[in-house]
Amino acid sequence: MGGAEGRVPVSTYRVQVTGAFDLHSVAELTDYLADLGADWVYLSPLLEAEPGSDHGYDVISHDRVDPARGGDEGLVEAATAAHGKGLGVLVDIVPNHMGVATPARNAWWWDVLAHGRDSRYAEAFDIDWDFGGGRLRIPVLGDGDALADLELRDDRLVYFDNEYPIAAGTADDGADARTVHDRQHYELMHWRRADDDLNYRRFFAVNTLAGIRVELPQVFEESHRAIVGWVRDGLVDGLRIDHPDGLADPKRYLDDLAAAIGGRYVLVEKILEGDEALPDDWATSGTTGYDALGDFDRVLIDPAGEAPLTALAARLGGPTDWTALIHDTKREVADGILHAEVLRLVRTAWAPSAGSDATRSGVAAVRGEDATEGSDPGRLADAVGELLTCFPVYRSYLPRGVEQLDAAVADSTARRPDLAEELRLAARLLRDPSTAVAQRFQQTSGMVMAKGVEDSAFYRSTRLTSLTEVGGEPDDFAASLDRFHERQDTRQAGWPAAMTTLTTHDTKRGEDVRARIDVLSEAPAEWAETIDALERINGFGDPTFANLLWQATIGAWPIERDRLQAYAVKASKEAGVSTTWTDPDEAFETALRAAVDAVYDDDRVAGLIASVSTRLDPAGWSNGLSMKLLQLAAPGVPDVYQGSELWERSLVDPDNRRPVDYARRRRLLREIDEGALPDIDETGAAKLLVVAKTLRLRRDRPELFTAYTPLRASGAAADHLVAFDRGGAIALATRLPVGLAERGGWGDAVLDVGSAPVRDVLSDRAFDGGVLRVTDLLEHYPVALLIEEGGKP
Repeated sequence: MGGAEGRVPVSTYRVQVTGAFDLHSVAELTDYLADLGADWVYLSPLLEAEPGSDHGYDVISHDRVDPARGGDEGLVEAATAAHGKGLGVLVDIVPNHMGVATPARNAWWWDVLAHGRDSRYAEAFDIDWDFGGGRLRIPVLGDGDALADLELRDDRLVYFDNEYPIAAGTADDGADARTVHDRQHYELMHWRRADDDLNYRRFFAVNTLAGIRVELPQVFEESHRAIVGWVRDGLVDGLRIDHPDGLADPKRYLDDLAAAIGGRYVLVEKILEGDEALPDDWATSGTTGYDALGDFDRVLIDPAGEAPLTALAARLGGPTDWTALIHDTKREVADGILHAEVLRLVRTAWAPSAGSDATRSGVAAVRGEDATEGSDPGRLADAVGELLTCFPVYRSYLPRGVEQLDAAVADSTARRPDLAEELRLAARLLRDPSTAVAQRFQQTSGMVMAKGVEDSAFYRSTRLTSLTEVGGEPDDFAASLDRFHERQDTRQAGWPAAMTTLTTHDTKRGEDVRARIDVLSEAPAEWAETIDALERINGFGDPTFANLLWQATIGAWPIERDRLQAYAVKASKEAGVSTTWTDPDEAFETALRAAVDAVYDDDRVAGLIASVSTRLDPAGWSNGLSMKLLQLAAPGVPDVYQGSELWERSLVDPDNRRPVDYARRRRLLREIDEGALPDIDETGAAKLLVVAKTLRLRRDRPELFTAYTPLRASGAAADHLVAFDRGGAIALATRLPVGLAERGGWGDAVLDVGSAPVRDVLSDRAFDGGVLRVTDLLEHYPVALLIEEGGKP
């Protein structure tokens, strides 16, 4: 595993830097973050992005900080303020792609459009020029004779709001716009053709995010010059790498980056599947924490709820076989929105002509032996599509991960014996890391996984939707205490400086939405009655999606109408069953909007939602506090997503990038610091106390968090307690609170906390050491954080 030669954060606080909350605002926030106890401020992408971008992942220039986000001077101000408060600075960077929605704003892309293969940036983008007949294909045209809407305006071709350059000498003879277009180095084509005919690599299936080739030294240098400068100038202390799986060679990229920034702290946004391990030879301190997120969720889920909630999902007509579901959704993606990538893989490996991709593939020797020139391209594409579908993790890093390829070949062959020969040939090429097709396959498999699973299957599997979270395996329903402790021990031993998280800009549901949904695993019968009642009085024709929607509603309640409407429409299109992004069903969407309106306008629906939500409140609050303490106190570097120090009830983006009311948080924190011990209620002040007290303890007394030892309670209710000793700080958290209440509370449950007297940092209560009653330790809150009495807080 890679280590950081410089400073390593104790904790981070993620801030979404936007035009409305820019780097100058970040500078003003640093005093609050220091008071809260955060160790580093963690900033979303800062380079210049598409106009109006509220996320920053659509970078259009690598030369400067986005002026809309405060510019270079804003970064200096924010970094100076942070460092002055003792805070480090971690910045998110985007090496995989650039934003090309507004071509004139992206100098690299504009130059490629103007000069084609002769552009100095032609190799910076991953373009298959031969397939496009020497032209770059841009999927923007609408239906009908769209080229009739092209206009010549000054020195540009204009299609509605889209502007494109005109190559020198191609419009000097008075030709009309259509003729001039036909002379360009690009071809404007119908947007639906992107599925099959696109000839540049994208970020997933986003046509306006074009992949770049940072494996080329000159591209790395130009795209990282400003970033490296931030680090060398002392403004930035560490980097978070977005989507490394899209890169040709993630390990080499991380090595190059480490050399450029002197081995500073680096994290990677890598999604690990199940027990998959991060490569230990990467120059990184670990992942951004989606693997940890699932640990904290699942230990709070009641395994007894699995069978009845699965039965409910089946009765509603939804899928219950996760393996079968993701095979279908991934195959839909491979045959649909990412089919152009599948076809490029076929061209790269088996193209009969010596095109650019075929030449780079080094496949000649294999082809000579296997004689694939006569193979049916359709069958080859079918085989490659099946391999991508069956690939069990995001990607391999050959030769590391070849066993995943072998598993995909075996699974594909079992499912499609009719393609056995094509699969055998593909396997030979894909096992060889020196071939271009093997490299490209590795870049593509993650795309299919992300779009087929996270952005499709996650919206169709609805038995318990807190399980369908980034990096999660929904068929992995719950975690035992033993498994939870084993996972934390592994992180402490192998990746102690990796990030842990509960909410991000990419999570499908905020942490406290999931905490409330987790309660349904303890009340499956009540939830089934609720769904049946809602179907009777407010059905809209898709009971399976209704299960997802009403779980989100209960989890995020109270939620404003416009937010729930936006979520319902987006989630239904992502599910792709009753309506889709490309072929919307207006009748269904009208019925869906009416069902959401009924939550606010129909007394029967509103009353049912409010009643169920009220009953969930106590257990949901308990889960929320437990989940937060576990994350903050467990091994790793805990991140607090902006605003989540209070109840975090956001849904999928853009809902999770809403403005944060920091004035309210400052006021509540002052009240806590003045001695207030907040009640557990809708204000979320109790959560703020847990966050502040735990972050401060980790920052001020790091020696208390250097180990990991599971602690076991004894007594009838022992399984309701998650407890561990971090080397002096003991964390206690309640799990399965509904079941705990049904058994009458903690009863005779006791925990040995060691011989020395201890004090709960959260409630400021002191206890004698030894074997203590859990009911006393958790009298005020469902969580406690104990340190030896007499030690400084």
